[in-house]
Amino acid sequence: MKLTQLDGLLAFAMVARHRSFTAAASVLEVTPPAVSQAVKQLEGRLGVRLLHRTTRSVGLTEAGERYLARVGPAVSELLEASQVLDSFRDGVSGRLKVNAPLVVHEMLLRPLLPGFLAAHPAVQLELALEDGFVDIVASGFDLGIRLGASVQRDMVAVPLTRSERTCMVASPAYARQYGLPGKVDDLRDHRCIRYRFPGSGAIYRWEVKCRGQIVEVAVDGPLTVSDSLSMAQAALDGIGIAYVFERQVAPHLAAGRLLPVLPKLWPSHPGFHFYYPSRQTPATVRAFVDHCKAGVEE
Repeated sequence: MKLTQLDGLLAFAMVARHRSFTAAASVLEVTPPAVSQAVKQLEGRLGVRLLHRTTRSVGLTEAGERYLARVGPAVSELLEASQVLDSFRDGVSGRLKVNAPLVVHEMLLRPLLPGFLAAHPAVQLELALEDGFVDIVASGFDLGIRLGASVQRDMVAVPLTRSERTCMVASPAYARQYGLPGKVDDLRDHRCIRYRFPGSGAIYRWEVKCRGQIVEVAVDGPLTVSDSLSMAQAALDGIGIAYVFERQVAPHLAAGRLLPVLPKLWPSHPGFHFYYPSRQTPATVRAFVDHCKAGVEE
């Protein structure tokens, strides 16, 4: 997207959305000074200041808020119209910003990326790996990946995996020193590796399957982490019992480096999903989704 005769409107709308001249420039693929100049020219034509600017922040004036309320929907329609045209182009190119959890990158994405980038050399892929749920629209991402149950209803959701089972595992060294629990209540007496949600800061209560229902169990232990990769590694190191995705630790279970803990209680969850805001899918997003789905299904 390049600045045109509508540059002032586009620049103002992007700055208002991202609260940053730099972020707006990145979206519009121009320099921050160009965005600043376009907004200044728009303010000059209108004869009113639309934005408060400081060295640390950007905010809307009252006039800016009222103006955005009227022109914002029209600008969004223009941007979506451009995306419609993109979907009809044969070429897949440009920057693609994807947000995904660390564990999804290790379990699913990492082996698929070389093939995608080789097939589409004009694409510049930017990955942000973090475990907390992310508002991809507010954060400027084209695409996100999360468990299906956590995807907001107003998003387009495309399954990447059918389902994911979570499991409890411990190392042979841990089992020799502390034994393994024989029933769910025994977990409270074991050294469990806890998970803290990066966003809310809450401690995750382990979900187990008891008599056909999912039951939450509060556990305690010597270590708390904020990503599943660290939890699995801590279990391999003999620190305690970990609660992780079965797919993530399947090679360690098969090799005997980890032991299953209460396997009859392992629950299944809706699988990982791609999510994005518009059903008018840009060609680059569609190409990435199709490539990853095909690779996971093989």
